[in-house]
Amino acid sequence: MMRQTELFERVQSYIPGADQELLDRAYVYAMHQHRHQTRTSGDPYFTHPLEVASIVTDLKLDQASVVAALLHDTIEDTDSTRAEIDAKFGKEIGELVQGLTKLKGIELVSKKTRQGENLRRLLIAIADDVRVLLVKLADRLHNMRTLHHVPPDKRERISQETMDLYAPLAGRMGMQSIREELEELSFQNLHPDAHALMHEKLAEMRERTRSLVEEIERTVVSDLAAADITATVKSRYKRPYSIFRKMDRNSVSFEQLSDLIGFRVIVERDEECYAALGVVHMRYRAVPERFKDYISTPKQNDYRSLHTTVIGPSNERVELQIRTHGMNEIAEQGIAAHSLYKDGIYNADDFENRAKSELLPESRAYAWLRRTVESLSDPDHPDDVMEQTRLELFHDQVFCFSPKGRLIALPRGSTAIDFAYAVHTDVGNSCSSAQINGRPAPAITQLKNGDEVNIVRGSHKVPPAAWENVVVTGKARAGIRRATREESIQRYSGMGEKILKSTFASGGKTFEPAKLEAVLPKLARPSVADALAAVGRGELPALDVMTAVFPDYRVERVGASTKPSGDGWFNMSGLSGAADFMFRLPGRRREKYAEAAEALSNAIPVVGASGKAVSMNEEIGAVPGDRIVGILKPGEGIVVYPIGAEALTEFEDLSDEWLDLRWDLAPQSNERFPAKIDVIAVNAPGTLARVSDIIGSADANITNLFMSPQDANLTRLVFGVEVWDLKHLSRLLRDIRVLDVVTTVERSMG
Repeated sequence: MMRQTELFERVQSYIPGADQELLDRAYVYAMHQHRHQTRTSGDPYFTHPLEVASIVTDLKLDQASVVAALLHDTIEDTDSTRAEIDAKFGKEIGELVQGLTKLKGIELVSKKTRQGENLRRLLIAIADDVRVLLVKLADRLHNMRTLHHVPPDKRERISQETMDLYAPLAGRMGMQSIREELEELSFQNLHPDAHALMHEKLAEMRERTRSLVEEIERTVVSDLAAADITATVKSRYKRPYSIFRKMDRNSVSFEQLSDLIGFRVIVERDEECYAALGVVHMRYRAVPERFKDYISTPKQNDYRSLHTTVIGPSNERVELQIRTHGMNEIAEQGIAAHSLYKDGIYNADDFENRAKSELLPESRAYAWLRRTVESLSDPDHPDDVMEQTRLELFHDQVFCFSPKGRLIALPRGSTAIDFAYAVHTDVGNSCSSAQINGRPAPAITQLKNGDEVNIVRGSHKVPPAAWENVVVTGKARAGIRRATREESIQRYSGMGEKILKSTFASGGKTFEPAKLEAVLPKLARPSVADALAAVGRGELPALDVMTAVFPDYRVERVGASTKPSGDGWFNMSGLSGAADFMFRLPGRRREKYAEAAEALSNAIPVVGASGKAVSMNEEIGAVPGDRIVGILKPGEGIVVYPIGAEALTEFEDLSDEWLDLRWDLAPQSNERFPAKIDVIAVNAPGTLARVSDIIGSADANITNLFMSPQDANLTRLVFGVEVWDLKHLSRLLRDIRVLDVVTTVERSMG
């Protein structure tokens, strides 16, 4: 175990003025707080934060980061508090340790929710101070190095999480060496057989290609020296996991792969990168479409280099990466090697502003980080975080331009919709189509490198919900979900309030939003509007709200009458939620009841038709004047049925889904409503025309027609019609009934 003096010497080697007293205090405090704890391996727990601190010193981070590494588990795993850390080591270190601390003492809905919330908080902490990420990656790296001590099921879960999130996150921040080690360790645990096979194949390949590699190194160094370019040339083979992923993605064998051998050419100055590229292409034939210039157009993680693939000796494909020493340091260590970071700037905004003011290109990683944090900024829906972050991490890039020349980097496969959301959320929400390279194109068109994209905006402010399945970026998906969620809340919250008022009134209570706000934690809803909308959508039973506000309501219900009546029964004693008006009557009995019953005073008013929180059933419709009830269907809202509808029999056992409704139309309403007419008529030429003419003459509208022969003489005609109200429908039935070709006519309720 590393001693205090050794730790100080490591820090002092790159920070001559390091504070030994601070480092010693942190060392002793962490060792004392973890003194009774051991790791799964049986080692003292303190060995873990000490090793994390060692990795942090390898990255040459400041002493505050080293201290945070020593203390990173104290708040989470000991009785230490944030206030105590602030008092002993200062607010700066306290904020770092807090940013590294997982959630504690909060019962979240699921493991996915808990992981998502932890990740969201971590990313937000990173945006405030990038050192949080550096220490977190060091923490995860040491945990992965010692993962063989934990049980297999936990080992697999941690490895998958590392592969899905932490390794790509390290890559996004440009820390390639840490990414590769995390991937290697995860690969070893997730696919041990494939891992062993890849290492075996690579060992054989190294032996077979040793002379080839040495020849290329000598040739490139000699050619560059002849061109007066001082360079270092290093060979490297693709990593086992990278090979495995390529084999899996392309469904090929190891022997079918090319570009497994690579060379890194390190030169002194930027302009020498392009000169060296020319020298290499003069020696070896370049592979078409295999050249990438990440110097003029850096990656989002600040990576800068020239990539080319050439045909080397023995017709082997060989990849070369050409970069300067500074570019190589950024490529390996990412933000840990950033020149601005070394100047003591840790906040992402400061990085961005300083980089712009000094015309430096190394600011893309922080712009990406802020965009990612913005897309994860909704604390009420942490379930989406894991998915959105994966969307942002796992994609190659395409580079597109706005009409004004703004460069926007997007994941490969992105659409014009993704581009619109990358410009601004409002632009995405109102996007209707696009012009790509001056030509009109659908909004769902996938973009290619170099496309110029002009977004055509419409008057709408809510995007189609189906776009969520089309877009690629987390920001676009989050924007669509947020907009549709807000629209849904606006649409359904009013109906939810009416349902609750009706339910509370039937129970002898008065609904007040303030009472609902007090019980939101019990209902697992973040706001009153969310709760009201959930009731309106049928996701939250009104009875649950009633019993949350009035816990003794169930006691009040004891003794409620359930009076049998003939061949069926009904109960109007103020039952739960939507079942304040529940029927169990055959169709005929229900129809008789509908004719006799008076509307309840607390019935919910129905104003309009489909497309809102209230919609008509598709089978038979309903018209003003009908005695109506509503069935509360989760995700659909209230579906209106006339009380005599045969379809209601399938809901007779679902008492919580029934609502009593009443019509509430304006006197001058010009809205038609759907109904069905069942006609038995003579099967003769002109019969359909005569019945249709009567319907048109009565100012009704035919929406559909079903015909079926009954026998040689009669045929059945079922019309879907739209009428003004029940009186209008009754007159229409009377007019059809007097036709001499009509045997029977009635309204269809089935």
